[in-house]
Amino acid sequence: MSVADKVTTSRLLEMKRKGRRIAALSAYDAPTAALLNEAAVDVILVGDSVGNVKLGYENTLPVTPEQMLHHVQAVRRGNTRALLVADMPYLSYEIDPKEALRHAGRFVKEGGAEAVKLEGGIEVGGVIKELLRVHIPVMGHLGLTPQAVNRLGGYKVQGRAVKDAEKMVTDARILEGAGVFAIVLECVPSDLAREITRKVSVPTIGIGAGPHCDGQILVLDDMLGLSPGSPPRFVKRYAELRPAMLEAVRRYAADVRSGKFPASEQWYR
Repeated sequence: MSVADKVTTSRLLEMKRKGRRIAALSAYDAPTAALLNEAAVDVILVGDSVGNVKLGYENTLPVTPEQMLHHVQAVRRGNTRALLVADMPYLSYEIDPKEALRHAGRFVKEGGAEAVKLEGGIEVGGVIKELLRVHIPVMGHLGLTPQAVNRLGGYKVQGRAVKDAEKMVTDARILEGAGVFAIVLECVPSDLAREITRKVSVPTIGIGAGPHCDGQILVLDDMLGLSPGSPPRFVKRYAELRPAMLEAVRRYAADVRSGKFPASEQWYR
């Protein structure tokens, strides 16, 4: 398999079997998706993190299906290689499996997504089976589930207590049995992530879950140093673009005010 091959859910399963790590990142627009394709990223997640990363919300809870659809469509226009996964936003799938089917169907049919992701364990098993009934692949999500931030009491590591760890292992097996093609493990102890990765046949993709998962995912803006403030502990910043962008904008504004821009080479005769 070359990096140019289209990534599918079955390819991810093959990568796990062969011990090949999966590289996943978030994206919210077409140019970014095209850049991630050029870098041979395997999975692009159009996360509901768009709420706090791009839309100015405090967390992911206010994000609507319409907002998600808009960004899924944009990313699809820039994506050619990566598996495109759309996050199911809060209250778009928890109440009624038929309603979940309607929203997920729009992400696939209108948005061009190739799979959807939803949060939770045993409580979402029925929803997963309903989506698979109409051939919509599903990615699971355990650990720190941002849509449950109010119940969890904030963004905290999950699964440290024995009973919580045992429940997460059980939930992972339930998700596997329900038919998910992969499971995101967010902010869980590395030994627990290793145990889950060993016990399920589908790939695990970690974010703050240590080195033993079958793949890793980060929010792109965090990884590029675009997010203000200090990043979470699990983020490695591969660039510091925000200071460079801020300096560039300041120089532009200063040049405009001083009359240095536009210079003769920037206008037409």
